[in-house]
Amino acid sequence: MPGSAWSLVLHGGSGVIDRADLRPEQDRAYRHALAGAAETGAAVLRAHGSALDAVEAAVRKLEDEPLFNAGRGAVFTDEGKIELDAAIMDGATLGAGAVAGISAARNPISLARAVMEQSPHAFLIGAGADHFAQARGLEQVEPGYFFVESRWRALEKQLRREGLPVPPRPSGVAADHPVAALAHDEGKRGTVGVVARDAKGDVAAATSTGGITAKHWGRVGDSPVIGAGTYAANASAAVSGTGEGEYFIRLSLAHRICALVEFEGLALQAACDRVVQQDLSRLGGHGGVIAVAPDGQMAWSFNTSGMYRARIAEDEPLAVAIYKDEP
Repeated sequence: MPGSAWSLVLHGGSGVIDRADLRPEQDRAYRHALAGAAETGAAVLRAHGSALDAVEAAVRKLEDEPLFNAGRGAVFTDEGKIELDAAIMDGATLGAGAVAGISAARNPISLARAVMEQSPHAFLIGAGADHFAQARGLEQVEPGYFFVESRWRALEKQLRREGLPVPPRPSGVAADHPVAALAHDEGKRGTVGVVARDAKGDVAAATSTGGITAKHWGRVGDSPVIGAGTYAANASAAVSGTGEGEYFIRLSLAHRICALVEFEGLALQAACDRVVQQDLSRLGGHGGVIAVAPDGQMAWSFNTSGMYRARIAEDEPLAVAIYKDEP
């Protein structure tokens, strides 16, 4: 993909997403949501905003969509709770912020940015991260805000498969969002992420997730782990991943792509393909990545049957895709 003055790529998760899996109305709903988030980020870049502002704005849009496993559409733990993870990274400064296991911030990506900019730390977890969010005045919501009926049914199905008891439904559950019924279960690879390059040549990456359905023991995947599911550096690229987090962590996958660009001189698409199609596949992992380079190159690569994705640039129109056979 050719370079541009600014560029943005996003994903809404990878996994088992075949054409036969989505009804026409689901296909339309996902494409509409992806396009809306991409345009949200593009609006920031068109107004000469920073890549960091653009990725945060676009991820917030995705977190507010009940279709995706992040924010409002997050999956449930084995205890019937919501535990959200997110990370953001500024390629210009290598500043990074991440949170894991949070339960009350409406937009985890904004909390991750607050960790980066308003604390001396890079990573906060659990109750401490929730307290930090309250202290910084980030919008808080009740557990019922995150409830999506189809996600709860997926939890019930998984727990019964494992022979485990189903927890009581959360209290204060509001009426299901009209779009929520169209949410598709992609398996263990639901995440959202955005990468961008602004007119100054700075890059940034942001990733947010609800984890995996019926996760146990406070499990944390790759999304909030800097270098695994999220990484950005002006010397190489910005990368956001979606997939089986344990494999992404073992490979330091996002940083691995950036290292190939910086130290071996690979083109961005070639670096993404080597890591996803060869390294990840060889290890037995599944998932995908999106990436942008400081020169405006855009790339994505995935070894699953589908990945919700979109790209847009100053000199390239919006493109939205879902299935493997789409460009």
